[in-house]
Amino acid sequence: MHVNSTRKKWAIGTSRLFCLGLFAVLCGFPCRSQQAPAVSPAKRTADAQNTAAPAPARQSDQQQSGSIRGKIVDQTGAQITGALVQLAQPGQPSSTQAFSDDDGQFSVPNVAPGPFQLTITSPGLASQEFSGILSPGQAYVTPILMLTIATQVTQVTVGLTPDEIAEVQMKDQEKQRVLGFIPNFYVSYVPNAAPLSSKRKFQLAWKTASDPVTFAGVGFVAGIDQAADRWGAYGQGAQGYAKRFGATYADVFVGTFVGSAVLPSLLKQDPRYFYKGTGTKRARIFYALANSVICKGDNGQWQANYSSILGNLAAGGISNLYYPAQDRNGAGLVFSNALIRLGETAVANIFQEFIAPKLTPNLPRRAPAPGQP
Repeated sequence: MHVNSTRKKWAIGTSRLFCLGLFAVLCGFPCRSQQAPAVSPAKRTADAQNTAAPAPARQSDQQQSGSIRGKIVDQTGAQITGALVQLAQPGQPSSTQAFSDDDGQFSVPNVAPGPFQLTITSPGLASQEFSGILSPGQAYVTPILMLTIATQVTQVTVGLTPDEIAEVQMKDQEKQRVLGFIPNFYVSYVPNAAPLSSKRKFQLAWKTASDPVTFAGVGFVAGIDQAADRWGAYGQGAQGYAKRFGATYADVFVGTFVGSAVLPSLLKQDPRYFYKGTGTKRARIFYALANSVICKGDNGQWQANYSSILGNLAAGGISNLYYPAQDRNGAGLVFSNALIRLGETAVANIFQEFIAPKLTPNLPRRAPAPGQP
């Protein structure tokens, strides 16, 4: 009885332990017989380092460079060849450049990840900018970048044409009056003055011939001629004076226009006297006398003054048309008058070189010679 009772208790206990063990396995509770052995602190540190080992690999992935490419066209959609693409990134010491190919394509390799800015330029077109952010290892493709025609800017150059310079200088000459009222328009105090066009030469001739002082001077000469009874066939009185006045003015008008406008325009010569003002007195006298037979050409070179010489002969020949018949002397009168006018020109040049500047107010300032203050 006692043995059976013991066996019965052992069987019940065994069954109870089996059920508890099965329940523990099904519920996932660790059994004491299956617990992991104790782990030392050193092993735990090593395991932690082994677990964190992949982190540097992920950081390397973040620094992996990428590339940027795209296409550049104009506003008509045509590809632009040779457009300059400049890449700039914050923190980068310098920019990277690339050029578009024949298809308008461009590519910038080895670009560090992060924000970037592209600046695209091409001659004749307005520049374009594009910004973006490049991820590590990314092959970034931009949208089609379009360049438009640059706004046309009219460049204004501050300056005058040679003819405009000549006009300004001629206006200054027209203000030159000896003693403040006698016209002295055919003298240039600018040694390198711009050449006169044909239009300017005729304007200057008309300005001289139509000046009120010119008419007053002609009237004075006509009065002297009448008082001396020169050209007696004209008679006396108002009619005689009018004829003498007309003949004298015709001499001035024809001489001025033929010798200072018509022939200088045809022969491209400058009818003005260019004031020297420097050097010895002897050199200046020689210069003034020589200028009665030489002059500057429109090209700035000195040459024989054919305009003045032929102009004097032409004026003498034309005067035979209105002088009284008994006062005409054919070719002899023509040449003698031409020689007289040549001498008058030489004397006038001496006057212009030494006296007229002192009697003419408000002359234009001459540019100093090289090396002078």
